[in-house]
Amino acid sequence: MIFLIVKERTVPVKIKLGKALLRRLPKNHPKRATIEQDLAKGQAGYKGEEALDFYLKRLPQKNFYIFQDLRLQHTYSYFQIDTLILSPCFAVILEVKNISGTLYFDPYFQQLIRTMNDKVEGFQDPLTQVRRQSELFKKWITEHNIPDIPIKNFVVISHPSTIITTPPENSQALQTVCHAFQLVSKIEALTNHFIKEKLSEKNLKKLNRLLIKKHNPLQYNIQHYNISQNEILKGVHCPECSFIPMARVQGAWVCANCNTRAKDAHVETIDDYFLLIRPTVTNKQLRQFLQISSPDLCNRILRALNLPCTGKGKGRIYFQSEPLEKN
Repeated sequence: MIFLIVKERTVPVKIKLGKALLRRLPKNHPKRATIEQDLAKGQAGYKGEEALDFYLKRLPQKNFYIFQDLRLQHTYSYFQIDTLILSPCFAVILEVKNISGTLYFDPYFQQLIRTMNDKVEGFQDPLTQVRRQSELFKKWITEHNIPDIPIKNFVVISHPSTIITTPPENSQALQTVCHAFQLVSKIEALTNHFIKEKLSEKNLKKLNRLLIKKHNPLQYNIQHYNISQNEILKGVHCPECSFIPMARVQGAWVCANCNTRAKDAHVETIDDYFLLIRPTVTNKQLRQFLQISSPDLCNRILRALNLPCTGKGKGRIYFQSEPLEKN
């Protein structure tokens, strides 16, 4: 029996970018409020997906392959899947929602309505969303010459205290929406129902390889907010209070705001550079961003990070390697 997370979930680049921008934009920047809202929404979604992972580990050990945070292309469009579960007999697509309060799945106008603290909000219908994901994934499988396989989908509510409501005639919501703690029993029921093998071991391995190869991560940068590089604050930021810039004193970085002293504070700052500026850097460009004057010091920093590079001398270009590790 096999239970394998083939593609693990990682912190979305949108969250990393939002945190880096909030560190490196002036406090009075007009885009801060929008970035803060986007970051809060992204973190809530990611937290919900992480909560689901706890229950995925309780799945029966019956040849399950799990792919987290997939983005695939079909014809000219892309579709994203929070979690895909594959077995030789069926596939399951999970759309995770970390929404608290009371949820009403409205089948007439195909929308999700949340009521909390006397406030009513409308959301895009996740049932329509996950149904489209299933349709596109089915077409994607056919396009890549993989045998047809039953595809089931669930909208998983990760917040345990969320109240879920819908009219009794809304059979789609009743069958598709569940709390995260109900997921294991739902998968077990599918295992008992779909007992005929649809994918041979060879085809299952082929599909696993294709999913990894064809995964196309979303590209996300400061242009999304119409922010220019000139607006980004330069200098090493303090790992404790985010003050910019730290000063280089006797082989370490020292924060003038909270007196934190750290030898490797530049590592996260270089990550910020790759996120906010560009995926390549030269000695001169890094000196400007770190706000240091010594080419020798910059060379030592770059060599210690062991980044892939090309060229020699002043023409040497270093390439992003994620994630950077502190020494």
